[in-house]
Amino acid sequence: MEHFFYDGWDGLARIVMVGTLGYAALVGCLRWSGKRTLAKMNAFDLIVTVSLGSILASLLLNKEVPLAEGILAFSLLIGWQFVVTRCRACSSA
Repeated sequence: MEHFFYDGWDGLARIVMVGTLGYAALVGCLRWSGKRTLAKMNAFDLIVTVSLGSILASLLLNKEVPLAEGILAFSLLIGWQFVVTRCRACSSA
């Protein structure tokens, strides 16, 4: 029960560091993919957006998830979102 509210500065410092870098990586990936990633959402876009939030939460709260894996997961989801959006745009044009 002694670590219920506070477990030391190491955990807090990790959350600040990983949260800051993870957020920066997420914003960078979203900027790279363009405004379409979050604009005019359909069901598929909403699922990807919720998944990104889930990855960020896991990255912040799970000490066993390294920052590099979280950034790779962001990049992978946003990359596939970009590819699918381009394919849908090309097939409907």
